[in-house]
Amino acid sequence: MKKTSDKMAVLSQLKQAETAISLPEISLLIGHCIPERTLRRWLVAWVEAGDLIRIGKKRGTRYQFVENKKKETPPLFLAYLAEPKRSAVLEQIRNLWTHTSTALEGNTLTLGDTHAILGLGLTVSGKPLREHQEIIGHAKAIDLLYQSVQHPLDKELIYNLHKAVQTEVVNDIYKPMGAWKVEVNGTNAVTSSGKQLFIEYAHPLAVDGLMEEVIEFINQVDVNSVTPELASKVYAKVHMAVVHVHPFWDGNGRIARLLANIILLKAGLPPLLIDKEKRREYIECLADYQVKLGKLNDVTGVWPDESVLKDFEVFCEEAYELTLSLLKST
Repeated sequence: MKKTSDKMAVLSQLKQAETAISLPEISLLIGHCIPERTLRRWLVAWVEAGDLIRIGKKRGTRYQFVENKKKETPPLFLAYLAEPKRSAVLEQIRNLWTHTSTALEGNTLTLGDTHAILGLGLTVSGKPLREHQEIIGHAKAIDLLYQSVQHPLDKELIYNLHKAVQTEVVNDIYKPMGAWKVEVNGTNAVTSSGKQLFIEYAHPLAVDGLMEEVIEFINQVDVNSVTPELASKVYAKVHMAVVHVHPFWDGNGRIARLLANIILLKAGLPPLLIDKEKRREYIECLADYQVKLGKLNDVTGVWPDESVLKDFEVFCEEAYELTLSLLKST
């Protein structure tokens, strides 16, 4: 009985850890009350069982808890498939979604690398630990989204998604994890016409009100009216809103691409993914829109002129073929 309770205590520490942790760190967290040899044996067994993912080698080895997906309700868009094909397709979408979204932000791991990390529990030699953690964190955010899609969206879920994707631990009160930004932010951008400009995002004091508008829109959409033909328009509207507000100090692109898929998932449709090969066109599309509308505030609201969304809607409609073609092959 004591052995069982000790195992549960170790797993609990691993589950609560926001990032992958090493064996010495685990031992420290549990007060060095379990022999290192025993801990090592348990960790190996949990990796083999799929409860943990192992990152790194030798002294650099770290372990990350993996949620048990067998207990989750499958997304509606895969309800027509029987096991084990459903699980296989779900894994393919998770890998592709994670790979494309992180690659758009500069992650250099390939789709094959993503499969090795998430599906096989392996590491990729020569690649930074940070990039491995970004992959694991985004996959956890997808799982969280699937688990929460039957409930109304709220700030707590958005904060939890941010904690999942923002895997780098930063001890800085001006860079909060799981909370709105506290400092102004912006970026240099080049529009599709080649014009170079600085885009200033919404002021921190305006973020809460603007994001409440986004949350209200997502919760009030009649999902029964969202057809595959209209999905890209709904996606484009939410995605552009979140990116334009830029509510966090970092991770906004990944969060935007997650939140924009909520309505699609609620409607029983597959997620819309943006191919990394379209990265430049994608970034220019975002810049064109934001430059035309300017900085958002409490007066402008989130969507000052929805007609300006047209180009991004067309882009998203073409991007949706990436997921749809994957499902057509099943």
